[in-house]
Amino acid sequence: MKNISITSLIFCCLIAISCSEQRQHFTPLSENASILAFGDSLTAGKGATISQSYPAVLQQLSQRNVINAGISGEISANGLKRLPGLLEKYRPELVIICHGGNDILRRISSLQTKSNIIEMIRLAKSYNAQVLLLAVPKPTLLVPPAEVYFEIAKSTAVELDSDTMPATLKSSKLKSDTYHPNAAGYHYIASQVFSRLSNLGAF
Repeated sequence: MKNISITSLIFCCLIAISCSEQRQHFTPLSENASILAFGDSLTAGKGATISQSYPAVLQQLSQRNVINAGISGEISANGLKRLPGLLEKYRPELVIICHGGNDILRRISSLQTKSNIIEMIRLAKSYNAQVLLLAVPKPTLLVPPAEVYFEIAKSTAVELDSDTMPATLKSSKLKSDTYHPNAAGYHYIASQVFSRLSNLGAF
């Protein structure tokens, strides 16, 4: 049993290293580009005001139009149904996906979550949008990123940010409650996302 646990841990670490080293080169976003921030309450900004949500702060930092398409409590299956209409309406040059947290809390099969988010990525790419995936942490003591996001990033070759959300929800100073950031937390998320996208060439 001990050997199996060690083997599993090494395997997860190798996946994490592989994905963390995987860097996409983003095409610079045009000055009038729209960015679709797609997700659940972490995108909607629960725990703060809408003007303090990470999409709102990212809009200020990037000087681009950032659409807050977050719905609190949404599971990935419902998000997948909602996404096509948003892609058709806004035609974003970049889609930031932060979904699956409610699936984890409701103990929905990770295979189903994985399938739904992979399909979200496929849809975004079909509209020629670039994609950044934000990993959601598991609600455990150390707040690690859920393994499913490394699997998704590996199978879709999208850029994965596995650090920002876990780091935010690990800090008591950045949280409004167990599962949601406060205003300072959302500002931190937006700053980290903006820095990452800038380093990748999006801005």
